[in-house]
Amino acid sequence: MNLTKLYQSKHELWLKVLFTSFAINDEKLKNTIYEFAMIEFRHLKWLSNNLKENNISYNYEKYAIDIEKKTNFEYFEYLINEIKLCVKNYNPEEAIFARMISDEYYFMNLLGRLLQDEKNNGEVTAFDKSRTFGDKELDCKSRDALTLFLFEESYKEYELILLYSYFQNYTQDILQYNIYQDMIDESQFHLKSFGNMMAKMGILAIPRTVIEQLYINKDIKQFLIDGVDEEIKAKEECANLAAAIKDEEISKFLTCVMYQEDYHIVLMKKAIKKIELTK
Repeated sequence: MNLTKLYQSKHELWLKVLFTSFAINDEKLKNTIYEFAMIEFRHLKWLSNNLKENNISYNYEKYAIDIEKKTNFEYFEYLINEIKLCVKNYNPEEAIFARMISDEYYFMNLLGRLLQDEKNNGEVTAFDKSRTFGDKELDCKSRDALTLFLFEESYKEYELILLYSYFQNYTQDILQYNIYQDMIDESQFHLKSFGNMMAKMGILAIPRTVIEQLYINKDIKQFLIDGVDEEIKAKEECANLAAAIKDEEISKFLTCVMYQEDYHIVLMKKAIKKIELTK
């Protein structure tokens, strides 16, 4: 397999591990798998660096991913098989792949041990379309508004993770690099929060593909200018939804996200100013 195809496989594997962590209900298992998803994302970053150093282009194309399973054990077996498919295409003589092999063999071993104890099994309700939120009493209007918000925002955060990762890989400016890292970290937190909320409501879904036109040969300054406008809109949407939802816990979380968007605007304006000074 060539490196571009391997990159696509690793991108898909990151999503498979990540969304498994959202789908599983048990908090301890969920956190363990999420931490491994973050390791898979680190692999993806290193592979991006490797491709750039070798002047090999890459993109964020992906095949359709069927993430829907009914039990924890189905997910554990699924992930073991998906990791095995990736590992077969690594060159163990290269340090980057030797590290990936070590990480993924550990994770497959861990999943295998989890499969040996029936207590680790459990029903998955992330796709039952119940649109309930635990024991919270949401009226129809609140439920519809939250559903739409989660679908839109989960895609937006996934898109931003990929776009900022791409821009980070190709910048030589340390300030921009650090700002992109902050934005990636923030979007990872938001995607995790929204993904877990979607799973709780039974509406979990893999985001659609991010098209090349959004990141390849992009005018970064204009992207950031447009991004400031989008963050302002996102802030307004969070405020409106927080006011509309008749639940204190969800409203407070959305208000927290709203204030985080404020700081994102500060970071993006800082990056815009640096770009202007370097021209």
